[in-house]
Amino acid sequence: MEALTEEQNELESQGSESSQSINPRWRSLFAFTTRPHLLPLFLALVLSVSSGVVSPVLSYLLGRVFDCFTNFGIGKYGGPELIRNVSKYALGVTGLGVASGVLHAGYFGFWLMFGELQAKGARDSLFGSMLEKDMEWYDMRKDGVEALIQRLQTQIRELQMGTSQPLGFALQSTVTALSALGLALYTAWDLTLITIATIPLAALVLGWISARMQPSIDAQAKELNTASKCANNAFQAIDVVKCFNGQDFETWQYAKAIHRAAKKYLIQAKANALQIGFVRFITLSMFVQGFWYGSHIVITGKKEPGQVLTAFWSCLSALQAVEQILPQILVLEKGRAAGATLQAILTQMDKRRRVIISGQLTPEFCEGDIEVRNVSFRYPSRPDQPALKHASFFFPAGETTFVIGTSGSGKSTLGNLLMRFYEPASGEIFIDGNSLQTLDIAWLRNNITLVQQQSVLFNETIFKNIAFARRDWEKVEKHEVKRSIDTAFLQSTINEFPKGVDTVVGAGGNAMSGGQRQRVAIARANLRDTPILILDEATSALDHISKGMVMDAIREWRRGKTTIIITHDLSQIADNEFAYILDKGVVVQEGYRYALEKGETGPLVAPRRPSVNFPTTKRLTKLSEEVRKPSIESTSSGSCGSTLSVCSHDSLDIQYRPRRQSVFVPGIFSLAKESPEINRRSYFEPFVSPAATGAFAMHRMSGVPDIFTRPSNQSPQLKSAWPLRSRREQKEQDLGDWSLLNELHKRTAGAADRTPGERSTSQASPEQSKTIPLKTTRRQSEDVQGEAPLRIAPIKKILLTVWPTLTWKHRPLLLGGFFCAAVHAAGTPVFSFVFSKLLATFFQPVNREREALKWSLSVLAVGSGDALASFFMHYLLEACGQAWVDNLRIESMKRIIDQPRTWFDKDKNSVAKLTECLDRNAEEMRNLLGRFAGFMFVVVIMLSTAIIWSLIVCWKLTLVGLASAPFIYMITRLYQAVSGKWEGRSNDAGTSAASIFTETFGNIRTVRALTLEAYLHEKYLKATEKAFHVGLRRSLYSGTFYGISDSGIAFATALIFYYGAKVAASRDFTVQNIVTVFSMLLFSIASANSILAFIPQINSSCATATRLLRLANLPHKSSYEHAGHVRLPALGTISFNDISFTYPSRPLGPVLNFLNLELPPHTSIALVGASGSGKSTIASLILGLYPPTSGTLTFDSLAISALHLPSLRSLIAVVPQTPQIFATTIALNIAYAMPERSPLAARANIEHAAEVAGIHAFIASLPRGYNTLIGEGGTGLSGGQAQRIAIARAVARKPMLMVLDEATSALDGESARGIRELVARLREKGVGVLMVTHDREMMRVCERIVVVKEGRVAETGGFEELVLRRGGELRRLLGGA
Repeated sequence: MEALTEEQNELESQGSESSQSINPRWRSLFAFTTRPHLLPLFLALVLSVSSGVVSPVLSYLLGRVFDCFTNFGIGKYGGPELIRNVSKYALGVTGLGVASGVLHAGYFGFWLMFGELQAKGARDSLFGSMLEKDMEWYDMRKDGVEALIQRLQTQIRELQMGTSQPLGFALQSTVTALSALGLALYTAWDLTLITIATIPLAALVLGWISARMQPSIDAQAKELNTASKCANNAFQAIDVVKCFNGQDFETWQYAKAIHRAAKKYLIQAKANALQIGFVRFITLSMFVQGFWYGSHIVITGKKEPGQVLTAFWSCLSALQAVEQILPQILVLEKGRAAGATLQAILTQMDKRRRVIISGQLTPEFCEGDIEVRNVSFRYPSRPDQPALKHASFFFPAGETTFVIGTSGSGKSTLGNLLMRFYEPASGEIFIDGNSLQTLDIAWLRNNITLVQQQSVLFNETIFKNIAFARRDWEKVEKHEVKRSIDTAFLQSTINEFPKGVDTVVGAGGNAMSGGQRQRVAIARANLRDTPILILDEATSALDHISKGMVMDAIREWRRGKTTIIITHDLSQIADNEFAYILDKGVVVQEGYRYALEKGETGPLVAPRRPSVNFPTTKRLTKLSEEVRKPSIESTSSGSCGSTLSVCSHDSLDIQYRPRRQSVFVPGIFSLAKESPEINRRSYFEPFVSPAATGAFAMHRMSGVPDIFTRPSNQSPQLKSAWPLRSRREQKEQDLGDWSLLNELHKRTAGAADRTPGERSTSQASPEQSKTIPLKTTRRQSEDVQGEAPLRIAPIKKILLTVWPTLTWKHRPLLLGGFFCAAVHAAGTPVFSFVFSKLLATFFQPVNREREALKWSLSVLAVGSGDALASFFMHYLLEACGQAWVDNLRIESMKRIIDQPRTWFDKDKNSVAKLTECLDRNAEEMRNLLGRFAGFMFVVVIMLSTAIIWSLIVCWKLTLVGLASAPFIYMITRLYQAVSGKWEGRSNDAGTSAASIFTETFGNIRTVRALTLEAYLHEKYLKATEKAFHVGLRRSLYSGTFYGISDSGIAFATALIFYYGAKVAASRDFTVQNIVTVFSMLLFSIASANSILAFIPQINSSCATATRLLRLANLPHKSSYEHAGHVRLPALGTISFNDISFTYPSRPLGPVLNFLNLELPPHTSIALVGASGSGKSTIASLILGLYPPTSGTLTFDSLAISALHLPSLRSLIAVVPQTPQIFATTIALNIAYAMPERSPLAARANIEHAAEVAGIHAFIASLPRGYNTLIGEGGTGLSGGQAQRIAIARAVARKPMLMVLDEATSALDGESARGIRELVARLREKGVGVLMVTHDREMMRVCERIVVVKEGRVAETGGFEELVLRRGGELRRLLGGA
């Protein structure tokens, strides 16, 4: 027990990457550097050092040129001698430009290559290590696996950025600073020391500021992780978000996390701006003491003016190099933090890898005998709740054995242990007499197939998804797959896809329904045909006829092979089949069914006819033949006309992958009294969404009595914990659950502009519906006509979105930021002018020291103002940049969840890509305003000021200098275009690799069950290799054009020197004027040249900004949902008048065909029919998820098109078959999207709803009760527990109409009976119930049965009336004659 406790503590300490105290060091940037990386790194270092020497050499040449002009100015040189000497040095500058171009191209390209190598190394290492981790490690991720995956992708990108050109640029600038300082010391050591006397103090200040930056980086990463988790959960649960009007809540919750992250980033921005401003002040102020002393040593004859200038220019170059490093500091800091975090995660994963401690035994044959001997187990996320307690089983080879039990009793845990996803805490498991620990894991999983309820498919074709069953899947023949498809009755479905078995199913199989996915999984298991098969609720999404046929096919296929069937459906068990019955992790009964039926207690006691009779074997055989008739080779698509069509269009199934847990709590309705606060309202006064008005709320149904207060003369009548009729009958989800993909085609959000507590009193205003004015493609916004690649928007168009996006609070800050940028830009020409005056003091025969002191103090004043302007420019623009992207993030979030459901099914709109866009893309986008826009504005102002001033001072020299501008502009634009093209390709390749990463680890159980690790690893390595090769080409092209662009500046400098000598020799302008123009143009050109290094980052930011702006420009509140304005106080009679409906993506056959139906208020109605008949589609139309194709749907005689749909939905509560649990507390899951101050969100109401749903006792047994975190990264729940929380969520809203879509599908018999009692009591108290069901007992409690066939009402009436009607449709469906 102590060992278990230590292990649990270790797991908990490893559960959150942010929980560890990580001290990132600079060597963390090289955490993924391996031996093959050393050569590119060495070449990058050598070329960086060499290119760093270019600037000091240029300083030396400038000193020589200035010497020439000084000698000319004092009369030592004549005109011809000046031209000759300057020409010599101008040629030197030209040669230096050529060398500089080569060196810069090399260092730039090799650093980009090194960054690609680090990214590839990190991707490959993480993928390999995560493949080897045990399931406990995944379960203990406190933020959930999905959120972890997104953060890992962001950190890999940050590491790549930190180890590519920013690192090379920083290194080059460091070498430049050191070599320039060395040259200055060599030329005039005493002057240099005096000039840089303040540098040590400055270094200490900068180091202190940098140290204060790291905690805010970590805190920001944590908050961004929370924001990503919010977005990820909302997108995955988009159906629930829409059905419960949760758009406002999700946007508000996301906005809170984003604003918290922004506060942490502003701390970093302020520190970085302070560093830049401080260095700027030090850079300019050093001339005060330097020039005073320089003038002194020239007067005394110790040094020549050229030597003084060389020393000054070298010192200036050194500090400018340091100044240029500072904008990269934040990138480097994030890079080293990312490297340290990734390294810590890998180290953490290396600490315990129990799952890879594989045995060596690989028997030649697997007979299939399984013995589970006295096994106990607790899930790591629920250490206080045992999943299995001293349980023993024996599954003999060649036989079919059933495992049944209540929700959370430990049934699925058995499958997890047999697959060795987890290790038992005690006891042993044997296969064919061999301990599970001694068997090779690959051998084990190749001999056992586990088919789970939530069948996972990969983003491949149907054929390949089935072929994955075999390790040599490349060699699988089509006829083999066809045979497996026949076994799973998939023929009709395959025929309806245009490409047949070559149809790509999408990420997670989202192009298929739940029933279709289950059949593909069964077909895959059939092709795999291992000696041992475990079916864990593997047919739960099929209707009873299809389920019967599939089960008969499985029995035939598995004859003589070991098969374990985990189910709630007792009707699946034949009299001569063995069953184990679990309760709270303990085997309470075992035996053959006929023997268990003779006992006194248990679920199989007192056998009666099953709740739904399957057809006879003879009839099933005939039906099976009919279903098998269509050929798989056919590609024609037919309508869903037949009752037994395996094409279903009508499911409200909401995707959720339940996590099985061990604790079972009986679903007993122990009802508590309501609090006075809640009694002030009718218990069934519906929850008004944030979009509804207070006036509307007052008119809501206020006279309905509280049906949950137990009458004094009535008892719950719960006699047995094991009712006979607990079959897990699923709705019409058989193969065609297309409604989940299509029903919400034009659905948009209800009220996504306000916080949850606000209420809307009018329709969307023009302000709410505005879009950001960016157009990148003609079809950029809706993205419904095609999948054309999104063209990257130019930076100008992107930046034009800043002003309309910012609020009035930030617009003055933006203006202030650019005003400070203008002041900062003017500082360089002013400094150049003052600097030229300082240089002119060397020509003055008298008052030289006094003039030098005056102009030195002028430099100090300029430096102080410039430093202050630089600080505010950087900070204000960073603050505005953060506000800009935050507003776009929130706007994007609001618009994303407003999109129709089919929008999310596109590959480009997958959950992973959307989350990445809001996270990493937004972070990079901020740099456009925060770092680059201000810099470019400064360069434009600086160049404009310098050119105008230079034209005034010496127009001839200025015009000649400007003659080179077209050439420089042309090569710079070419460099920008080439870099942008390859940045886009590189980003796309990286995104493709990230999607495989997400698919693999988001479905890690299925990957391991099918032993697909090797295939996906190879697929991922190919994707990263492709991304790497694209990155190499990017390095080559970007490096080459960067070198050409850089050398162009040197050629322009040489031209200015040469023509300046010509002008000076002609005596048209004074030497002082020429030196002034030199200073202005050279300083300005140097500043403009430094922007070249940012072009790859600018292009990358533009690419990511385009993606985010596409989301921010999605249509909002423009669909049919926002056309109506009438708010109903009550639902009234719901009438379908000649309603026809066809799903947009399945236009060949209507789901509803001139349907006429009336649903009176306060009535319980069961919708019954075969798969594809249109039952769930009726419920979907009632919720307004789709408008009818034709006909009229009215509520209380008002057409649905005239109604305000969010308020309509607030009158209805939906319980889907597959529940969606949010990553938050149990209380907030039940009170999802309710305003905090609403009485419905009160704890008393939440607990009351939980009692009604039969989940209160389970919640109370948890250590933190209703504050227990569940969902992704929280405590795991079984399917039944999650279902009951979904029921509590619906009950807590007190709706006028409850839509129960197979609400008992994941519940055991006792809990299902509790739900039937709930429906009965709802019926008694006048609350409407619309139930989609196949279950006889659920039908029995309803007042009216509506049988739907082929999109029309086949018959309607009471249950007893219809079930006794000879030849009736209901009788036929229930297996009668």
